This record gives sequence, C-alpha cells and structure tokens, in this order.
Amino acid sequence: MTTIELTKDNFEEQVASKGIAFVDFWASWCGPCRKFAPVFEEAAGRHDDIMFGKVDTEAQQELAQAFQITSIPTLMAIRDNVVLYSQPGAIPGTALEELIAKVREVDMAEVHQKLAEQQAGEEGARQPGQGPAA
Repeated sequence: MTTIELTKDNFEEQVASKGIAFVDFWASWCGPCRKFAPVFEEAAGRHDDIMFGKVDTEAQQELAQAFQITSIPTLMAIRDNVVLYSQPGAIPGTALEELIAKVREVDMAEVHQKLAEQQAGEEGARQPGQGPAA
C-alpha cells in the first residue's frame, strides 16, 4: 500500500477506516523529514493492513496544530482512534518495524478500559460533593 496524503478534510475518515494508522507529520524543507520518507514508504509497502498517511505541516497547519506538532518529523501511531505513540524525530527502518509490532500487540480492550476509568475519574473530580458510586 502507498501512503495517503492526509488533510483536515480526509484525516478522520482515513484514520478511522483501518484499525491501525501511522501518520508522518513532515514538511518539504525539513532534511530529516526527507531522510525518513523512504523508510516510511517502505514500511507502507510491507503492511497492507495498516493505513500510512502523511501530513504536510505547511499545507495543513490547522491539523498540525490540532495534534500539537511542534517538531518534525513527528511519527504518530493510532489504533482504534487512540493515539498510542507520538514522538518527533526520524527513526530507522528497524525501529519502525519494532514499533509496528508493538502497536499490533497492544490489548486495546485494556486501553479502552483505562481511558474510560480515567475519564470517569476526571468527571468525578469536576463534580465536588459526590462520593464514589456504590
């Protein structure tokens, strides 16, 4: 599979269309971004079941700001609409393959449970005077 150019108009649809998505935030003037591009493309060719997308931070400033991208390249791994990994810096192909394997291994039921517990805790903290649910 090739990489998909992601924009604010297609980002949500493309990322949600596959269970796992890897997103490369980049810019044409960025040397490390250009160095990482072939590594990202090669991984996309090996993993047809994963959506590999690229966000040009110059053309898609609103999208880059929404994800608080302050340094490029930034690689983001999303699974079931949950960001599992987001780090700036170009990584070698072997590290990318290891990251892909780790993302595949994540127990998403456990992740969703922890997120629900965290959200419930935050909601409880916003409502003073209420004790724990019985």
